[in-house]
Amino acid sequence: MIDSWPTSARLWDRAKGSLPGGVSTGMRASMRPHPLFFRGGRGPVLTDVDGNDYLDHVLGWGPVILGHGHPGLTEAVTRRLPYGATFGAGHELEFLAAEAVLEAVPGAERVLWSNTGSEADQIALRLARAATGRNRFVKMTGHYHGWSDAFLLGYRPDAEGRLDQTGTHGQSPAALSDVSLAPWGDLEAVSSVLRDPAQDIAAVFVEPVLCNSGVIAPPDGYLAGLRSLCDETGTLLVFDEVITGFRIALGGAVELYGVQPDLVVLAKALAGGYPVAAVIGRDAVLGQSTRGVVHAGTYNGNPVVLAAVKATVEALAEPGVYPAFEANGRRLADGMRAALDRHGVPAAINQVGPVVQVLPGMDRCDTFTQFLAGDQRWYDVLTVELLRRGVFALPGGRWYLSAAHTAAHVDTTVEAFGAAVAATVETDGLPRGALQGGGVAG
Repeated sequence: MIDSWPTSARLWDRAKGSLPGGVSTGMRASMRPHPLFFRGGRGPVLTDVDGNDYLDHVLGWGPVILGHGHPGLTEAVTRRLPYGATFGAGHELEFLAAEAVLEAVPGAERVLWSNTGSEADQIALRLARAATGRNRFVKMTGHYHGWSDAFLLGYRPDAEGRLDQTGTHGQSPAALSDVSLAPWGDLEAVSSVLRDPAQDIAAVFVEPVLCNSGVIAPPDGYLAGLRSLCDETGTLLVFDEVITGFRIALGGAVELYGVQPDLVVLAKALAGGYPVAAVIGRDAVLGQSTRGVVHAGTYNGNPVVLAAVKATVEALAEPGVYPAFEANGRRLADGMRAALDRHGVPAAINQVGPVVQVLPGMDRCDTFTQFLAGDQRWYDVLTVELLRRGVFALPGGRWYLSAAHTAAHVDTTVEAFGAAVAATVETDGLPRGALQGGGVAG
């Protein structure tokens, strides 16, 4: 049992002298009991600066799809390093990595390299506007498409419970004029917007699986219905597969659900932990980037990172990877359900491939409104109890599995999860939420 993290606490305190809040991204400040510092990892295990080992279900907040220090990925990147960091010019990995991506994702014709999901979503919107001659777009409440002014809207309610507000201090309120928010899963709501020419809609942006707010699979016919509505109204359909891409299937949600969007945004798992993003899809749309649509970026198509893309896609294409993801994802979800039931804890468990969501305080979560009713304070206590037992988990309830996690690793996690649940119930009682009077499910 881990009692404290003195070296991490000391380093975090030092980091505050040079980094705002002692972190490189504000999201990490939400880690409990405080942000940890790590020496490194191997496979599914991370080692912190105090020498503690953890089964890692954070995986860099998603990108480390192959596990830490994957030999093939490490070798591919190491082989590139002696030749320089970047050229500001073409090199063969630009098209070799692109060819690997296009072979994996059904129907995609071209790849536009970028660096982060936020950047990739921005160029996808610009391309959609240029292709349609329209300006506004539809996004679903609870969906996340990066932190830019254009997209950080309708993601989380403000203090008064409103979603139709800007998502951060310092954001231009003018961004609200460019978006129409629609509830996830409601085709009629999208239809009423798209069929109104005064709305001037260029694109519909959607997470095909609502991973950022509950790991909620799309309702039957929903994605196909969006495709039909977009075809009818001349609107582009954009799948934000920053989380689902190369994770829930080699071809992501496009392969899993059989619906062809106009554009797909990729990041996270695309390079096994190295910083890269891409927009893929129709040549007629992406080709505008050399015909009047500005798409810039000094680091776009970086050779070291694209070596990582090629190696990652090749490793994920090996036989058996995705059946193992599904089996281990189910094993984790089933084990968590059993542990929660054993201790009388009401909670919803959602799972799509190697992504699992735990939502204390409810018996199911099929909508964004239900997601908001979960008891996140109780879950924060649980994550600390998990750390004490050698399991590193994200705040908010989302869990990731890598290709390095085996069934035995999952069983070890489930055992620790059960003990952590028991400790949390003993110290904190049962969670509050939709079943306990702490929220309203919708």
